Amino acid sequence: MNKPTKKVLIVSYYWPPAGGPGVQRWLKFVKYLPDFAVEPHVYVPENPTYPLVDEKLVAEVSEKAIILKQPIIEPYGLAAFLSKKNTKKISSGIITHKKKQSFVERAMLWVRGNLFIPDARVLWVKPSVQFLKKYLIENQITTVITTGPPHSLHLIGLELKKDLNVHWITDFRDPWTTIGYHKELKLSHRAAQKHKKLEKEVLKSCDRVIVTSPTTKKEFKNLTNRPISVITNGYDVENIKSKPMDEKFTVAHIGSLLSERNPKVLWEALSELIEENTAFAEAFQLKLIGAVSSEVLDSLKEEGLEAYCNLLGYMSHEEALQEQRCSQVLLLIEINSQDTACIIPGKLFEYMVSDRPIIALGPENADFSQIVTATNTGKFFTYKDKEAVKEYVLQLFKNYKQGSLKVYPVGLQQYSRKALTQNLVSLLPE
Repeated sequence: MNKPTKKVLIVSYYWPPAGGPGVQRWLKFVKYLPDFAVEPHVYVPENPTYPLVDEKLVAEVSEKAIILKQPIIEPYGLAAFLSKKNTKKISSGIITHKKKQSFVERAMLWVRGNLFIPDARVLWVKPSVQFLKKYLIENQITTVITTGPPHSLHLIGLELKKDLNVHWITDFRDPWTTIGYHKELKLSHRAAQKHKKLEKEVLKSCDRVIVTSPTTKKEFKNLTNRPISVITNGYDVENIKSKPMDEKFTVAHIGSLLSERNPKVLWEALSELIEENTAFAEAFQLKLIGAVSSEVLDSLKEEGLEAYCNLLGYMSHEEALQEQRCSQVLLLIEINSQDTACIIPGKLFEYMVSDRPIIALGPENADFSQIVTATNTGKFFTYKDKEAVKEYVLQLFKNYKQGSLKVYPVGLQQYSRKALTQNLVSLLPE
């Protein structure tokens, strides 16, 4: 093991036992940073309100990481007294379609968007800056990385940059003002302008920007002259106990299916295949792991797919990987909007090393379409490609019947978590 020669402070909201995709990126960076002689100091909230919890991830935290925890005031915790169900949905990013929102949901969205700017963790900024200024000086740490969302954490970096002139790197796992749900927050003109002002100030004040997709890099280039690097999410070597392959022709989706992440073209294609092909109807099963919105459930019912659904709900990361690897086919679905063309779902990289073919649906020119195609791990379709989707599903089904359903990926090593960490280390100051 390399002797640490650099120290870096990482400011993150999501950290074990948080579940879901938001925690994986920095959990894995921190795991491999010591291999490159970097000592990670990780600053996280002491009493967070996580919408998803996965206690098993606690065991994956590197023993070489120095974890710092400070209390946070959580408005979502207070809001739960008003409506626990709606609070959990909103904090998870699940927003009910406008026409079906209750008064409480509309009110909570307005408060979230207009009173807590940039987000509900903004109350953590001031006490964090006070604590970290002293900590950085005492421990002689001069490099700070903030990761968002929540983008409030970038405001911590902004203040530390002003007060201590640290070398500050911002990591945007998702965009800020152009993320799909941003326009659903019922923002006043004043609130919308404040979001944009803060976003621009952060991007212009930091020393370097890291993003997860080429489209976000292109977007941010219009807002800052700071160097911008793309480091995608990736996969890790996971020693997961294997399960026998599903006997059914299971088409599985892992992760939340939001109201707008509802590929009716796919549901129609599957419904037609069931009607047209008796063997397909007897073998098919749709396996959904994670939260599923009522709008998606309604669409599945309309297409007669309800009886074919196996709704497994939220699972730990380990359990989700097991289900993923024993499924016959994997679904990767993104909202059909140019606002989401920049989103490369983290689960894509775990899908790619599962040896299962991927059916990917998203907007035209989606960044992840190039990765799926280049790695030969599946096929990408837009929401207009119903006949092409049907044809591909039918081909996969025939391969399944013949016992030859497999993929032959290429070029995956560049997406390993260790290789990506090496890319990160190359961006740190000498």
